[in-house]
Amino acid sequence: MSLCNAKLVTSVYIVQATYFPAVRSQIGVSVVTGLYGEGRSVWKKDSNFSPVSETQMFLYDTFPKEFLWGVGTGAFQVEGSWRKDGKGSSIWDHFIRSEFRAANSTDASSDSYTLLDKDLSALDFLGVTFYQFSISWSRLFPTGVVAAPNEKGLQYYNTLIDSLLYRNIDPVVTLYHWDLPLMLQEKYGGWKNESVIDIFNDYATFCFQTFGDRVKYWITIHNPYLVAWHGYGTGIHAPGEKGKIATVYSVGHNLIKAHAKVWHNYKTHFQPYQKGMMSIVLGSHWVEPNKSEDALDIAKCQQSMDRVLGWFAKPIHGDGDYPEELKNEFSFLPRFTEDEKNYIKGTADFFAFSFGPDNFKPPNTLSKMGQNLSLNLREVLNWIKLEYNSPRILIAENGWFTDSHVKTDDTTAIYMMKNFINKVLQAIKYDNIDVFGYTAWSLLDGFEWQHAYNIRRGLFYVDFKSEKKERIPKSSALHYKQIIQENGFFPRESNPSLQAQFSCDFSWGITESFCDSSLYLWNVTGDGLLHKVKGVKLKTRPAQCTDFVSIKKQLDLLEKLKVTHYRFALDWSLILPNGDLSVVNRQVLRYYRCVISEVLKQNIQSMVTLYYPTHAYLGLPGPLLQTGGWLNQSTAYAFQDYAALCFQELGDLVKLWITINEPNRLSDVYNRSSNDTYRAAHNLLIAHAMAWRIYDEQYRSFQYGKVSLSLHSDWAEPANPYSESHSKAANRFLQFEIGWFANPIFKTGDYPATMREYISFKNRNGLSYSLLPSFTSKEKQLIKGAADFYALNHFTTRFVVHEPQNGSQYEFDRDIQFLQDITCLSSPSRLAVVPWGLRKVLRWIKTTYGDIDIYITANGIDDQSLDNDELRNYYLGRYVQEVLKAYHIDKVKIKGYYAFKMTEEKSKPRFGFFTSDSKGKPSIKFYNNLISNNGFPHLVRNHKETVHTGGSPMMTFVSGEISFIHLLYIEDKFVYSKKGKNIL
Repeated sequence: MSLCNAKLVTSVYIVQATYFPAVRSQIGVSVVTGLYGEGRSVWKKDSNFSPVSETQMFLYDTFPKEFLWGVGTGAFQVEGSWRKDGKGSSIWDHFIRSEFRAANSTDASSDSYTLLDKDLSALDFLGVTFYQFSISWSRLFPTGVVAAPNEKGLQYYNTLIDSLLYRNIDPVVTLYHWDLPLMLQEKYGGWKNESVIDIFNDYATFCFQTFGDRVKYWITIHNPYLVAWHGYGTGIHAPGEKGKIATVYSVGHNLIKAHAKVWHNYKTHFQPYQKGMMSIVLGSHWVEPNKSEDALDIAKCQQSMDRVLGWFAKPIHGDGDYPEELKNEFSFLPRFTEDEKNYIKGTADFFAFSFGPDNFKPPNTLSKMGQNLSLNLREVLNWIKLEYNSPRILIAENGWFTDSHVKTDDTTAIYMMKNFINKVLQAIKYDNIDVFGYTAWSLLDGFEWQHAYNIRRGLFYVDFKSEKKERIPKSSALHYKQIIQENGFFPRESNPSLQAQFSCDFSWGITESFCDSSLYLWNVTGDGLLHKVKGVKLKTRPAQCTDFVSIKKQLDLLEKLKVTHYRFALDWSLILPNGDLSVVNRQVLRYYRCVISEVLKQNIQSMVTLYYPTHAYLGLPGPLLQTGGWLNQSTAYAFQDYAALCFQELGDLVKLWITINEPNRLSDVYNRSSNDTYRAAHNLLIAHAMAWRIYDEQYRSFQYGKVSLSLHSDWAEPANPYSESHSKAANRFLQFEIGWFANPIFKTGDYPATMREYISFKNRNGLSYSLLPSFTSKEKQLIKGAADFYALNHFTTRFVVHEPQNGSQYEFDRDIQFLQDITCLSSPSRLAVVPWGLRKVLRWIKTTYGDIDIYITANGIDDQSLDNDELRNYYLGRYVQEVLKAYHIDKVKIKGYYAFKMTEEKSKPRFGFFTSDSKGKPSIKFYNNLISNNGFPHLVRNHKETVHTGGSPMMTFVSGEISFIHLLYIEDKFVYSKKGKNIL
């Protein structure tokens, strides 16, 4: 069957892959786990690793069915009522009154002690399977010593546990989350004294006896590193001691022994009939080496992890002793006897891990060893797996924070959560790491330790000054609820890959900014080089197109690309150096005519851009610049004359014209004030419309061409999908960015009502003094309909935040900011790769401006690689796939696709298929295949109901088992056919 099918028959696959273990296992390297120091292999990066490896990108998949979803709090942070019902004081009650006078007390917190029902409603809302909370030791035993318990405190925890079980929510109970009874600090010196170990064990015994019949998950101590380091070292945590480093490690030693004693107690006396499990929450940062190939930097990363996580993890999850690095570094480090080592090792039924801001702040107190902090949760999980023999892992604390003024719109927290949880999913699916549960932190806003109330970490907002202290779900709560309901991540915006082709007359093009219009002579000095000759006309023979050596170079590049169309720009200032018709550079015009005619000989049509301004080169003739450029309406009339000249001289060879490239981005140049920006845009619109009218009235009847302008048309998504203000901001961005020019031309002859109304709103409120110019009725008639197609340049999708701004600037008038999605694949210049955004903007154009012809006149990505530009291949394949869906499924009348760009420029982002010295990159072959196949023709895979349309595979699949749900696409309908299983 030929590429031009009378009847379109295509197929779609929804692919669900069975992924492989850790990357090193995939390439046949045996992975040994559980050996001290083995974790350092995590930092040894493969220099040839693909930037678009599926194993490194955001993963749309589900967690195991039995995966546990939870949320956590610390008693001191949320309970409040520090003196109520017989509760005793803790070291933190004392500490905040001496060190945090501004914080006053935790009575300003969420008051969970008296508002339990509201906490339970919040848990119901989320749909969690467990709730991790801590018991306030001094609420049960005011002095810390086990005696008759405080009945009110006992009643509270019994009610909490019973209420959770009634809701099928498992309680995960922490015995100690930093709030040591004050009397134990004052009498014994707190954790510096070994006597506290036995007192802690007595307290734990009471809890096992009282609650153990209903509690199946116990945590002894939450993050002992912070207890020791900040409580007895830096002094920023209670009890606030700034002791010697030896004291810090002595406290850590006692905490480890306290944990081990409680674990053995439970294992011996309670676990046989209560059937619960126990661990200790260990927290850590993560570091990346300055140079991944530097063995010394990697060794320092390992040392950094040993000093924080290894300090507690190696004795408990390893061999019962401290890391060798610590023992060698600190002569004062306490020593375990052999009996103690055997007693301590293995005292955890799972690895409970904390990874959050408390482990990263303050940064000057961290043992970074001169390396770089990183939030890569997946890598630290791999380190744990390798160091401690693949333990079962519970993420016992994870999340981030917002400033205290942020209420429910915690957009940053959404992206941090999304990133963290997806890293966990990748670790499970790709690395075979046994993570069985995840604890989002925290359920509620509360007291945040050394930060007091200056930051918030809750999924639910609490107004601490209000009487009712309602739990109001933040955006992060809505996001977490969705993740729990779906047990993972499902793609929202992309359909299955479509196997189909474009129409036979579809244009496959390449865009170049400018052509080199210089004349060169060869070897005139005997050095074998080409030398540019300024202002010389050859008179030895009639002028020929071959005089321009650069044309041959362009033809060679175009031949390699195998495109059907070539988009390039003329240089107005070269053709008309005075800005008017008084001086016409015929040599330059002849050069451009030669380019077009020589390209035509290769069956390549030219799309010619009359005016292509850039940030570095405005491209206006000097005299026009001197009279104000686009701020002067006379420039529009000069452009009309220039356009008419080009139509006259070149129009017999050109069927597609672009008057102005990206006039909506000249706001970056005319930015002295918003009024300058709007005035320049106003004149650009009039200039385009006059050029179009000249063509329509004087040349179209015999040249048969089409004319438009190219608009920068990136898509906009609300950064926070749960925020109405972000949704409005995204629409406002589209109106200010695209509608600004498209609305007058393709719709009403005037600027978008949204734009006028919003600027007026800001004017009325004294937030801006911008004035959007008005068109006369004659100008409206001139502009409306002045385009034969919609031409768009699209590169990325912008994630938009509503951000009120004051001032008379175009950017301020929009009241928006952009957010970088950290989960998104991005280019070196930080362009997010969001293929479905192109389809969305194409649909939006059709919906907003009607069923018009559309050309994608520039689409591309910067890729640093010169010899293996896989990112560009990935980008091309995914974006063209979305164009195909818009074409076939959404019925958008797309006429052509032009990749950006042919040749890269020196010292700029590498967008080119060819280097600045014309060396081709592998992406050329990829684009060749797209063009020769005219899309993605279906490939027969032993399915009888599919039709082979020829061509070669577009993607290379890694061997593995793939499950297919086969869909057949015939004309405009999808029909299900049989399911199959195939080995690729």
